[in-house]
Amino acid sequence: MSERPLKIAITCYPSVGGSGILASELGEELAARGHEIHFISYEPPFRLPEGPRVFFHPVAVNSYDLFKYPDYTLPLSVKMAEAARTHALDLLHVHYAVPHATAAVLARAMLHEEHRLRIITTLHGTDTTLLGRDPGYGPAIKHALENSDAITTVSEFMRRETVRLLGVQRPIGVIPNFFEPHACSHRRDEMRRELGLHDGEAMLLHLSNLRPLKRLDLLLDTFALLKERLPCKLVVLAGANSSALAAEVRRRGLADRVLIRERVIDIEDYLQAADLGLFTSEVESFCLSILELMSVGVPSAAFAVGGIPEVTLDGETGVLAPFGDTTALAAKAETVLRDPVRRAALGEAGRRRGREKFSAAAIVPRYEALYRRVVAQAH
Repeated sequence: MSERPLKIAITCYPSVGGSGILASELGEELAARGHEIHFISYEPPFRLPEGPRVFFHPVAVNSYDLFKYPDYTLPLSVKMAEAARTHALDLLHVHYAVPHATAAVLARAMLHEEHRLRIITTLHGTDTTLLGRDPGYGPAIKHALENSDAITTVSEFMRRETVRLLGVQRPIGVIPNFFEPHACSHRRDEMRRELGLHDGEAMLLHLSNLRPLKRLDLLLDTFALLKERLPCKLVVLAGANSSALAAEVRRRGLADRVLIRERVIDIEDYLQAADLGLFTSEVESFCLSILELMSVGVPSAAFAVGGIPEVTLDGETGVLAPFGDTTALAAKAETVLRDPVRRAALGEAGRRRGREKFSAAAIVPRYEALYRRVVAQAH
């Protein structure tokens, strides 16, 4: 007898960031496998999948004069409890501990024993590395994690950091990110023409939410070195307001070499048009952007920080340099860009590694097994 489909709620930040993309892609893959998926958030997640088994429950956030700042945690918890009761949910899978895991724990308390809702919390990065250090958040994060039925994170680096910073005693599983590229709507040559790239001109691509940890100052420092050595342009796909970045690009006199696009949905068109990814973060839990490029056979140059060395291998699927050494990073990027044979070999090795270790086929069954194990514990 086959196992029954599960009813799973997913909560994430609906932003153009790794956690939002992973949550949306996970929901899409789970629905394709027959499960019923309920997204709960203040707006539809980035790239929200459409289908007969996918539902969205909006959370209304009100601005009452009573509160200095609008509260999201309480209305989120109410919506979670409502969805669990109405749709007989099996579990809540929340991405980011703050405020999602906290809201989930409160929602379960509202349901009492009428519905033993299970909670799985996936940590993606800043809820540990940034908020976990804050005495105003750390104890609440630890409480939410200790009251989750299972905890996962996206890299071994993040698992270690969570234990070190928060002292969590519960087991933390590592289930990496995955990415499945959608079909492109434009050919590579079409996109490169649209971006104003000429024959022999290299395209470097950076995708991020532009947070301070992404160190865009070092990104522009590295690119400035590269543009003096070979013809190239930098394309930035920004998941947040890019006005500050655009101003800095102009201040540095790079406006004719740096192109910025905001909230791009069809990122695959840009991925396959690129020659090399460029990333200069001071910390990364995983760096989904590198995997996105790997999925279409494009290598990346990055600093070897956080979980990045778990994703791409220096000299095998990409090139890595010590954090902050923009000279070394630019030199490694230049050698790859000047050698199309090596670049193609790195890209193909990265594509194979992505399919073997970070594809939906490799990762989604691990989530399904975790879901069933957690649900079984309720009976």
